[in-house]
Amino acid sequence: MKIKKYISGSLLLLSALLLTASCKDYLDKEPKSDIPAQQPYLNFKNFQGFVEELYTAMPIMTAHQYHGAWNFGEDDYWEPAESRQLPNAIDQGNYWAWDDVFYSYLKSNKDPNTGQKRGMNTSTNERMISDVSTKGYYYDLCWFGIRKANLGLANLDQMVDATIEEKNLIAGQLYFFRAWNHFMLMQLWGGLPYIDTALDPNSVFDLPRLSYQETADKAAEDFQKAADLLPVDWDQTTAGKATLGKNNLRINKIMALAYKGKDLLWAGSPMMNEESTGSATYNADFCKRAADAFAQVLKLCDETGRYELADWDHYSEIFYTYKQNKFNGLKEVLFYENTAVGHIGAWRWNLVNDWRPPLINNSGIKCYPAANYTDYFGMANGLPIPDITKADAASGYNPEYPYRNRDPRFYYNFIYDAVKTVLDGSKILDKSTGLPDPRKQYASLFEGGLYRTDTPSKCCFTGYMNKKFTSQYMNDFDDYKEGSVLVMPLLRLADVYLMYAEATANGYGSATATASGYSLTAAGAVDKIRDRAGVGHVDAKFLGSVDQFMSEVRRERAVELSFEGHRFTDLRRWLLLDKAPYNKKTAVYFDRATDQKDADRYADPTQNHVLNLREVVLVERHYTLPKHNWLPFPQRDVQLYKGFSQNPGW
Repeated sequence: MKIKKYISGSLLLLSALLLTASCKDYLDKEPKSDIPAQQPYLNFKNFQGFVEELYTAMPIMTAHQYHGAWNFGEDDYWEPAESRQLPNAIDQGNYWAWDDVFYSYLKSNKDPNTGQKRGMNTSTNERMISDVSTKGYYYDLCWFGIRKANLGLANLDQMVDATIEEKNLIAGQLYFFRAWNHFMLMQLWGGLPYIDTALDPNSVFDLPRLSYQETADKAAEDFQKAADLLPVDWDQTTAGKATLGKNNLRINKIMALAYKGKDLLWAGSPMMNEESTGSATYNADFCKRAADAFAQVLKLCDETGRYELADWDHYSEIFYTYKQNKFNGLKEVLFYENTAVGHIGAWRWNLVNDWRPPLINNSGIKCYPAANYTDYFGMANGLPIPDITKADAASGYNPEYPYRNRDPRFYYNFIYDAVKTVLDGSKILDKSTGLPDPRKQYASLFEGGLYRTDTPSKCCFTGYMNKKFTSQYMNDFDDYKEGSVLVMPLLRLADVYLMYAEATANGYGSATATASGYSLTAAGAVDKIRDRAGVGHVDAKFLGSVDQFMSEVRRERAVELSFEGHRFTDLRRWLLLDKAPYNKKTAVYFDRATDQKDADRYADPTQNHVLNLREVVLVERHYTLPKHNWLPFPQRDVQLYKGFSQNPGW
């Protein structure tokens, strides 16, 4: 992509809307068919149509391609021979791959080697609904969104046939998207030129890159402008009555404040603070501002009920629905990824097939949770497991019974040894005899088990399978492949509580501190999330210092937000990406104890007795900082002008 094209280039929205299948048909337009330049901005209905493209031009994480990948931390382990997957390239420290490998939703719209526009398979969900922009790639879409938001803001005075409320709704959305698109870029690439005007296509583009914190300050200003202009609930506005009951996804005050808080917390985190000031510590001022923004969000939610935590009985509906013909999320999700694709088909074909071994799902590349990532899921009493191979008297963990009394979210997220994965065992046939093979009905994940040996190149490498986003019975035999819907939450209320905890502790200096105007302590915010799952509160031994408390905040984010695309940025901003154990991906191996009958083992896998439990490193990442803190910009972009510098080490 050429940045200038999307920042300075003309937006041909109306032309795109008028295009037909034939260029000749378009050129042979009827007399007087030209639309006046001010027409898209004249009234609320027209201008909102202009703004809607900002929603459809948001990046798509999960439905981008047949085998989408969006977890780049130590969370997922992909089939190692699969060179088309971005996580495997990142494991090797090859960050250039974000713009090169086939399965990367981050990439730009031009091939980095040829400079030519990438080919698109428009029969897949890779395409973008709005072909005016760049057809679905993260990097280009963010620059496009910035350009479009600025173009709208530059034409606000054209909106003459509108009420004050309508003008505020339009302006609020535009300010939000300008800030949000900058934020989405800078959390991966660092400080940017903050583009806050619709530049003339013929002007000389020479805006300097700002530091991360300078960029974040400007984004925070725009998020605050959006919050000042937008309502908590569009259904309660006069303009929103025209789309009553269909306004849930529209940008509102709470979304804007939540992203303001996130923007400021990221800016206050050690990596960003080091980039801006040279100090690899939390910046208390940014953290205080973040905490206060999150406090406003939580207070508004308390007062209005606009968003609330889902209860444990409906926890799965945050992440997917099955044959309900509705989005997941309930009232917990504030903000989703792009919703303008067919998420039923996308999840049927794109992703869920990758999470089961070939003997029950013989398709796709294979992806499994790294065993060391499952170790973050501690005990039900709230205590962590220091070493899964050793007994721990404090937490009650016993390596001979590794699945006993774990955090309930462990059982929700993972398929482990002896868990049933096929409801109807009579449908699973032995390859040689053609008779039902009951061994395949249950996950055989012990050393030498079928799930680990049947197809070595795609077997369950790590000893665990993911079931956070789909039923455990997603296989070739039961009726669970059709009708699952997932739109990935980019921001949900549980995340806000955990960011509030982190920002408050580091801004106000204590795990028992509160933010301005809100009575919940930092530790209380973590406990709020644990209460939902029935997990014990943060133990007193972690409340003595902010550093001790942060060890539990980091673990809680790993558990509650697992596989939702947050981990890579979290590890980077904490400056832990190159530190053990965060730079490893492991497999777990063990033997089934012979004193346990299979009938008992399968009846209650949480009580399974195992022997010789051990972990083996599959991947160890060798990174160089600060090089691997940030993704590199495309070379064609840093060559645009002298002031746009490449990131260190690239």
